[in-house]
Amino acid sequence: MAKHEFGIMMDAPQPGKRYDEYEPWKYDCISVDDDYVEGIAEKLGFIDFYWHTLSIKEKGLAYCGVTLVPPCSLKAFIDVIADNSELSELKKLLENALSNNKWVIHYGL
Repeated sequence: MAKHEFGIMMDAPQPGKRYDEYEPWKYDCISVDDDYVEGIAEKLGFIDFYWHTLSIKEKGLAYCGVTLVPPCSLKAFIDVIADNSELSELKKLLENALSNNKWVIHYGL
């Protein structure tokens, strides 16, 4: 089954740097089944994220790429998944990042 990976970045992404390498171990990522991410992808389409680098601001997840989730977008992300019990582990991760003002990295398919 296809998986997405989400992790908390200890340091904020650096301007001008590309985050293209698949390094889920670096951010202690959790895995989320694609079926669950697919179910929320459209709802995330109104939230500001960055794709691969801070110079590419987009709406929604880079579904097959790397998404950088800024602290200011975490509350909206949490609101989208709040009632989804299958995403409780992801919700905890996002709440942890929010309370510590940290960025989240997402590795798509």
